[in-house]
Formats: sequence, structure tokens, C-alpha cells
Amino acid sequence: MSGQTSPVLDGVKVLDVSRVLAGPYCGGLLADMGADVVKVESPGGDDARHLGPFVDGESVYFAQLNRGKRSVVLDLKDPVGHATFLSLVEEADVVIENFRPGVTTRLGIDAPLLRAVNPRLVYASVSGFGQQGPFAKRPAYDLIVQAMSGLMAGTGQVGGPPTRVGESLGDLVAGLFAGWAICAALFDRSRTGRGRHVDISMFDSLLALQVTALSLRTATGSLPGRIGNRHPVSVPFDTFATTDGMVAIAVANDAIWARLCTMIGRPELGVDPRYVGDAHRSGRLEEITALVGAWTSGLDVDQVLEATAQAGVPAAPIWDLNQALGSEHARHRHTLGSFAHPVLGETPYLRHPVDFDDERSDDPPTSAPSPALGAHTADEVLASWRATPAHAFAGTTDVEDLR
Repeated sequence: MSGQTSPVLDGVKVLDVSRVLAGPYCGGLLADMGADVVKVESPGGDDARHLGPFVDGESVYFAQLNRGKRSVVLDLKDPVGHATFLSLVEEADVVIENFRPGVTTRLGIDAPLLRAVNPRLVYASVSGFGQQGPFAKRPAYDLIVQAMSGLMAGTGQVGGPPTRVGESLGDLVAGLFAGWAICAALFDRSRTGRGRHVDISMFDSLLALQVTALSLRTATGSLPGRIGNRHPVSVPFDTFATTDGMVAIAVANDAIWARLCTMIGRPELGVDPRYVGDAHRSGRLEEITALVGAWTSGLDVDQVLEATAQAGVPAAPIWDLNQALGSEHARHRHTLGSFAHPVLGETPYLRHPVDFDDERSDDPPTSAPSPALGAHTADEVLASWRATPAHAFAGTTDVEDLR
């Protein structure tokens, strides 16, 4: 490999009729893995084209989310545009949409209709609350689902207000689960010949992340609530002040606890039965936090990191995104890819975070840029798709047998 996108989904044909974030993020991940992702946009384009930040009138946000895709403009409310879209569906492997439930039915592009056209189609619906249920028709943004999922209620400082996670986690995690579900459905299709309708909810996706909180609820009947940066079970597992900043220190077992105690000059506590075991240390939260905090407060960040590294105690500085991306490790892992955009120039993007072992390259990954609105035509896409052999995920069942 010479730094190009991974080809593991090479030949998979994706129609991305989604907008803004969750669906386009999913489509971008599939494009990173070699799928041919065609963005089907209304004449006005994806709303994200009009969301900042802008450079020379071009949305950087849109460009990074939609790298590696093609763009076709179709008015799905127009009979000709709708018929053209169905022609594309006949050749497609995947459709991604993130309309509010009910909209695709009004547009005539819902899962039952499209899967009647192409029974092998994997149809992915990403929405705030899913296609079924009492909340299904509610409008949803990331803030809404963070607020309702319990995530905000458990995020923030002790005694402080509920706090939103800084990134649009509900959208992004739903996009990740959508990509995972699409790949699983394609694998299933390779065995059965049939596609699937996968229903991904932002609300469900955020609930699925809260495994520690659920374990506490199950065991104790109570939730951890807002606890700042500390862990709800392990102690000490928190951020601590130094003379020139903050550090994170994580003690998750008795062996690390013993090493920490030796490091701070209290080796006897490492074998004291009152401090051995997470449950015992949790019962002494304030005492232990004060003990570790007193040690870190006399040192600067570098001194703490040097001491913990020598002792074998997990610790870290608190970095911003610039520091994380600028680290030697992020550069080695090729966290950032790039593409050459006609307006933005050389533009970085956050690639999918997976290395396939036989494709490891010393060169940073590259992608095709995001497309200009309507940069491609449906005829052009159809010609290329009809000339592309069926992918291994296609299955062996004859389509006529599935109708």
C-alpha cells in the first residue's frame, strides 16, 4: 500500500442519501475502507455544505466528513429524479439514510420499497430514536439524545450541572454502529443472498456505551452520578493538580496500588488489608485522593510523569487535540489522512482508526476529496457500477428467487 484508503470494501456500492453528521460519518468510514460511496443530494445540497467553519466559502466540516465520495444531484420528489434513483438502487449494495422516520415513505425511498427493487440491498436507517417506539417521530439532535440517554446526567463535576460531552457523540457513535451493522449485514448477505434493514438509533447508541453505570445500577441499585474525572469504582483513578498543570493517574488493581504507594513514600499502604481491593479503596476515596494529591502538588507535570513511568503506574498529561495529533504516536499511527481539495488545498481528515496488518504503510493515508455538488451524474455512476463485477459480499442466490 502507498498510503491510499484500505480496499477491504472495494467493489461495495453505497448510496448515501444522509445529511449533516451521523449518516455522512458512516459513509466516510466506508469510503475509507474502499467502498464506492455516492452521495445523493437534493438540488440545494447537504445542509452541511452550509455549516461552518468556512475557508474561501467552502465548508471544512463538510469536506472532511465527505472525503472520498462522489456527488449526484437528484430531486427525489420529481418523477424523473425518483426513477433515476431507483435505477441506482438496482445496482447498489447499501443505502444510508438519516431522515426522521416517515420521510422516506413520503419520498418513496423507504426500506420495503427499495428492497423490493433490490432484495440484496442493505438499507441502513440512522435516526434519533429509531424507526419504532413512542419517541420515534421526535426530532433529535446530539444535545437532545445526550440529555435523554443519561449521559449528561452522569457527566460533570460533583455538585455541578449536567454537562454535554464536547463532541457530537450521539451522532458519531450512531455512525460507527451503522458502519458496524452494515458490514455485518453484508457478511450475512454473502451467506443468504438477502439484504437487511438495519435500524440505528442515536438514543440506543448512547445507552449502549454506559456499561459501568449499568453494572453499578445492577449491583447496588444506584447510579454513580456526576463524579468529575474520577472512576466510579476504582480509586485512585482521577486527575490531580501539580505545580504547573494537571495529570491523570489510573490505579486499577492491587499491583499498581502497591507500586504507587512505594512511589509516594508510603509502601506500607500497599499491603495494608484496609487498602487492598477496589472496594476497600473506594471506601477511602477522600483519604486516598488527598494522599495522592498531596504528592503531586509538590511536583510539576514532567516530574510526575517521570516518577510514574519509572514506577510502572499509568499516568498521562492532559492534552488538547493539537497536542494529541502532534504526538509522535499519532503520527506513527497515521491518525490523520489528507486529501487535495480544489478550494481548500491539502486538507487533513480523521481516518478510520483501524490498521489491517497486510496494508501497513509508512506513508500517511490519502483520500479523494469531497465532491462538489453534482460533480458526477447518475449515468456516469450507473455505467461504472454496471461495469464493476459483483462483490464477494453479494451472495450467490439469484435475485429473481428473492423477489
